[in-house]
Order: sequence, then structure tokens, then C-alpha cells
Amino acid sequence: MNSKEYGKKAVPHSSQLSDVLVVGRNPVAEAIRSGKTIDSVYISGNAKGSIAVIFDLCSKNGIAVKRVDDRKLDKMSGGASHQGVIAVVGCAEYYSVSEILDLAKQRGEDPFVIICDEIEDPHNLGAIIRTAEAAGAHGVIIPKRRSASLSQTVFKTSAGAASYVRVARVSNLAGAIDELKKNGVWIYGTDAEGQDYSSVRLDGPIGLVIGSEGYGIGRLIKEKCDFLLKLPMLGKVNSLNASVAAGIFMYEVVRQRQK
Repeated sequence: MNSKEYGKKAVPHSSQLSDVLVVGRNPVAEAIRSGKTIDSVYISGNAKGSIAVIFDLCSKNGIAVKRVDDRKLDKMSGGASHQGVIAVVGCAEYYSVSEILDLAKQRGEDPFVIICDEIEDPHNLGAIIRTAEAAGAHGVIIPKRRSASLSQTVFKTSAGAASYVRVARVSNLAGAIDELKKNGVWIYGTDAEGQDYSSVRLDGPIGLVIGSEGYGIGRLIKEKCDFLLKLPMLGKVNSLNASVAAGIFMYEVVRQRQK
């Protein structure tokens, strides 16, 4: 384990999980109107009436809505009256793709960006962010839908690294990749059909795509990649945990850049 210590404020204790929830229709609506960073809004499948206002606010602000049953909301709220809606407030502000590229320019380095294609497990996303920080990546890009976000779990799993890594949360992952390409970044996808990762040059401007835990990189994102990389699998299993694979690929970039 890296001996680098992170401040306690960057790693909230699990007992503080309730602090990032906004419970009830009016509080959720006001939280959205106030401009708070809302990761997602959970709405009961049985909710009616004024809940339409919440849907409209979420749509206008690009906030993901998840339909769940009342038991899920009861558990999240700890028994508090939720009125069929709970919002999860982000633990940090998100950056834009251009702000990630700006950081590379400020450092005088070729961009090194990690692109997470539907990494839904917050522990995996936290681990990827932790490795990205250690490997000197300039930022991580995640989609708004079907992805973990900067929750308390992600912060805790990242061991505080989420406080130091620029994370962009985008509505269109393919569009974000196009923006990287326009700025001279080559896109490397991780896929079983690719070339052996150790035989490919990884020493220029790089966007590294890590696929989801169950399905890998989506078809459209795969088509956007300039190169596909794979890890040699010598055992009986045919894949690695997403964060483990991401770590191997990231440190191959580090190795080649230092060389």
C-alpha cells in the first residue's frame, strides 16, 4: 500500500452516508433548483401527483432518475418520510472534459485520460480513480447513466484520491471521446479482440477506455477506439475485475512514458 496519506476530510466515514441524501419532494426539488450537484434521484414506481415536477427538473438538469420500489426508499431513508423520492447529492463537483485537458496543458504533459464505460460498481470506480491518481492520469470520464458516481462509497474506496482526480460526468460518452480526438488524443479500448497490450506504443496523448464489469466496452464506444488492447489470459478464467485490469493498463502507460 502506498504510504501517501490523505486528509481525513477526504475520506468520509461510512456512518455519514445519510448526510448525502435529500429526502422528500419539496427538499429534493429545492436541492435541484439551488444548483447542488445531484448524482441521481430515486423515485417510487407508485409515486404520482406532484412527482411530475421532480421528473421535469431532473430532465432539464440532466439528472439520472431511477425508478425503485418503496422498500428501497424506506431502507435508504432509515424510516424517514420520503414521499416517494430521495436524491443522492454528489460528494464533489464534476469537471468538464476541457478542464481535464487543460490540466495536462498546465503540467506540460501529453493528456492521459481514463474513460469508464458503464462501470456500475462504486468499489470498482473508486479503485480505478485511486490508481488513476497514483499513475498521474489527468482525469477520469464517466457517463451520467448506468454508471457509479462520486458517492461516499467511491470516495472511501478511492482512499481519498477522488479529492485529487478531475472527474467529468458526461451525457454522451461517444461525444466526449470525439472531443478528446479533436484535441489529438488517441483512444485505446480494452477488449479481448485487441492486440497484446505490451506490444503497442502507449507513450503519446492517450484516452484509455475501461469496459463494464459484465459486458466490456459497448459497441458504439468500441467503434470509436483507434486501437484495442488485451491482456494475456493464461488460466481458466477469461477476464479480470475491471479495476484490476485498469490498473495493469494504466501502469503500462506509466512504464512506457518513463522509458
